[in-house]
Amino acid sequence: MATASVAFKSREDHRKKLELEEARKAGLAPAEVDEDGKEINPHIPEYMSKAPWYLNSEKPSLKHQKNWKTEPELKKIWYDRGAKIYQAEKYRKGACINCGAMTHSSKACMDRPRKIGAKYTNMNIAADEKIESFELDYDGKRDRWNGYDPSSYRHVVDRYDAKEEARKKYLKEQQLKKLEEKNNNENGNDATSDGEEDNDDLRVDEAKVDESRQMDFAKVEKRVRTTGGGSTGTVRNLRIREDTAKYLLNLDVNSAHYDPKTRSMREDPLPDADPNEKFYLGDNQYRNSGQALEFKQLNVHSCEAFDKGQDMHMQAAPSQAELLYKNFKVAKEKLKSQTKDTIMEKYGNAATKGEIPMELLLGQSERQVEYDRAGRIIKGQEVIIPKSKYEEDVHANNHTSVWGSWWKDHQWGYKCCQQTIRNSYCTGSAGIEAAEASLDLMKANIARKEASKESPKKVEEKRMATWGTDIPEDLELNEEALANALKKEDLSKREEKDERKRKYNVKYTNDVTSEDMEAYRMKRVHHEDPMKDFLG
Repeated sequence: MATASVAFKSREDHRKKLELEEARKAGLAPAEVDEDGKEINPHIPEYMSKAPWYLNSEKPSLKHQKNWKTEPELKKIWYDRGAKIYQAEKYRKGACINCGAMTHSSKACMDRPRKIGAKYTNMNIAADEKIESFELDYDGKRDRWNGYDPSSYRHVVDRYDAKEEARKKYLKEQQLKKLEEKNNNENGNDATSDGEEDNDDLRVDEAKVDESRQMDFAKVEKRVRTTGGGSTGTVRNLRIREDTAKYLLNLDVNSAHYDPKTRSMREDPLPDADPNEKFYLGDNQYRNSGQALEFKQLNVHSCEAFDKGQDMHMQAAPSQAELLYKNFKVAKEKLKSQTKDTIMEKYGNAATKGEIPMELLLGQSERQVEYDRAGRIIKGQEVIIPKSKYEEDVHANNHTSVWGSWWKDHQWGYKCCQQTIRNSYCTGSAGIEAAEASLDLMKANIARKEASKESPKKVEEKRMATWGTDIPEDLELNEEALANALKKEDLSKREEKDERKRKYNVKYTNDVTSEDMEAYRMKRVHHEDPMKDFLG
C-alpha cells in the first residue's frame, strides 16, 4: 500500500523518478539516504522499502523491516546455588517446622528430619534460601547443560593427569633397572633367546616413555579429551610418504577413472604392465578377493537371515553376526557330509571300488541258452531278470495282469479283463464280451434315437381372416353375404349412436364369418387416415 504522505505525481515527475531509480541502480547517482543517514540499497524492491501507511513515515527508511518484538534481556544464566539471604535466631510463624526456614514448607524440606523440629526447640534455625525467578528462552529451557559449572570437572582431569605421570615414571624406572641389569651382566656371549625377549620388552612405546626424543616427521600432536586443559595424546600418521598415489600411476586421460570424493579407482590403471611388478590392481580386484569377499558373504548371510525372521543385524551387532555366520558354515558342512554319507551308504561309492565287470558294463555274458520254436528253453538256464526294491507282478482281485498293462481311449487298465477302474474285481473274458455287447447295444440305441429325431413335415395351416389382423392373399368372399354384413354393421353403428333405438331383446351370436370380419374392417375408423374426418 502506498503511504499517506505521497502526493499526486504528474507523468513527467513519474518519468523522472524512474530515471533516477535506474541511475541509482547503475551507480550513476548517489543512493537514497534514510532517517539515520544510512544509504539504502537501490536494488531493494519498492514493496520492501516503502513503509505501511499506518506508520506515517515521511522519509524513506528500513526500520519497519526490523523485528520490533524485542526479546527480554537475560541478565543471569542460572540460579545461585546454596546462596542464603537471612539467618534468623528464633522460629517465625509460617516457617518450616523441621528446620525453621521461611522459604519452604516442611514437606519440601531437604534437611535431615529432626527428632524434635525447630518449631519446638527454637534452636539451630536454618537460613533462608535465595529464591530467584527469571525467564528462559526456547533454547534455554531445553539446554541440558544449562547451569553446569565446568570447574566441577577439574578434579577428574587432575586425577587422570596424576595417574598418567605416575605411569610414565614407573615405566622409566623399569627401563633403567633393566638397563642396569644388562650392563652388570658380564657373560654377554652366553645370552640366549631369553635375552632377546628382554630386549623386546625394553622397547617401550616412544610416545609413553620420552616424547622429546621422537622424530617429528611422523608425529601429530592432538588434544585428546580436553576439558579446560586435559592430557595430550599422540596420533601417528600411518601413511608411507614414499608410496605413489594411485591417480599418478597412469596420467593418461583415457585410463582408469579416479573418483576424488571417495578416493577410489575401480579399474586397473596399468592393465598391460607385469602383474609381478604392480602393487596396485584396482579396487575391484581387492573387493572380490581376500577378506573383502568373506565380508561380502557375511553381509549377504546377515540380510537373508534377517529376512527369514532371525534377530540378526550386521551393523547393530557385528560380533554376533560373525559368530552366527561361523556356526552356520559349520552346520552347513556337517549337513553336507551327512547327506553325502547317506547317499554313499544307500547306493555305494563307485570311485572306491575296483573295475566293474564287462558283463555289467555291456550287459552280455558267454552263457549259451537254446530255445525251441515255441520259445521254451532246451539247453541252458534262463537269464534271471533283476528285480528292484519295489513289489512286482503282484496280482490282486483275481487279476492275471498288473495295472497299466492295458491302454485305450487315454485310460489305463487291466489287460486280462480290459477294465479301466483301479482295484476292480477281474471278470475275465466274460467281462470283455459283456462290455462289447453293452457297447453294441448302446450304439444301436443311439442310432435309433437319432432316426426318431428327424423332424416331420410341417402342415401348412389355412389362414383364416376371421380374427387376424392381416388379410390373406387367397381370401375368397361371397358378394351377397358381404353386402348383408355391411348392412348389419351400419345398423349396429346407428344403435350405438342412439341408445333409444336399441331393442329390448338383443340377441348376440358368436359365429363370425369372414364376410362379417371384412365388413368390420371396411366400416371401422382408421385413426391414421388423414381424411377420416371427411368420411360419412
